[in-house]
Amino acid sequence: MPEAPAFLTNLLAAQSPTGHEFQAQAVLDATIEPIADAYARDRMGNRTARLNPTGNPTLMLAGHIDELGLIVKHIDSRGFLYFDVLGGHDLSIISGRRIVILTENGPVKGVTGKRAIHLMKPEDRKKVPQIHELWIDIGAKDEADALSRVAIGDPAVYDMGFEILYGSIATARAFDDKVGAYAVFEAFRRLKDSENLQAQVVSVGTTQEEIGTRGAITAAETIQPDLGIAVDVGHGTDHPDTDPRKHSKLKLGGGPIIGRGPNINPFMFKRLVKVAEAKEIPYQVEAEPRPTGTDARAIQMAGQGVASAVLSIPLRYMHTPSEVIDLEDLENTVKLLVGFAESLKEGENGVW
Repeated sequence: MPEAPAFLTNLLAAQSPTGHEFQAQAVLDATIEPIADAYARDRMGNRTARLNPTGNPTLMLAGHIDELGLIVKHIDSRGFLYFDVLGGHDLSIISGRRIVILTENGPVKGVTGKRAIHLMKPEDRKKVPQIHELWIDIGAKDEADALSRVAIGDPAVYDMGFEILYGSIATARAFDDKVGAYAVFEAFRRLKDSENLQAQVVSVGTTQEEIGTRGAITAAETIQPDLGIAVDVGHGTDHPDTDPRKHSKLKLGGGPIIGRGPNINPFMFKRLVKVAEAKEIPYQVEAEPRPTGTDARAIQMAGQGVASAVLSIPLRYMHTPSEVIDLEDLENTVKLLVGFAESLKEGENGVW
């Protein structure tokens, strides 16, 4: 059974709902800041590390450090907490989950609840509950008790950890997108001692991607890179109830997914494929007919335009408490990023 790198498991253990990325920031501060040629924090909460700052061209690698979450919105007289969602949730799977509320005074454990199936009318059993029909139970005896431990606006995440299922197949909360953040910073670590690096590499842990690629917008405007790669997760469709005519044919263990379409610069796509084939790194291609739901949509439009690309790690059950990936795909994504960065020569800026 493979052992996951400590850097990866530390990122996965970090509870960092969108807009509250403190714990993931701390992991990057401890792991990356000591080895970076320059390291910056900004008002959006992004973390930016530079390598070879006089190099040319400038390559931005982005992986977002925020994850899905909940936010406390109302506390009733009996001490039950009502909430809204941070990011895109499937409301049908929220109830019955153990969660952690991140308060100023430390973590508070809770369980998401709704009316039991035995107490529903037959027609109600077929419905997806609305958000106001769900709540959080922290075992409070009344409103005052709840307010002594939790405040309006406190965020929460599912209380689910990392685990190997079998071989290199693993499950965790928030592989989306802690694996992307790991990839861009692990590539940064491996490039630190490279003798073949001509480019400046700027790895960024971006914030608030789940609510509109907000951190990437300001990061890309600040960095003004020539080239940019967003590393995120993509839908592994190698499971029941998917139609490749609608959702592409992409599998765990098939290697990183290289996007191709308007959000992806032609130079970037061709070079990623060339590097993958030269280094015998398995890869898959996904057609992207419009701006992707990744940081690349923001990076591409920054300044005078950035030659952008999207690399995705195949993942099953996206935006659920138990996402699944193949760790070999993650390792091959890191290798592809390293190979791509080392392939760049001065003046290769993606103009086409």
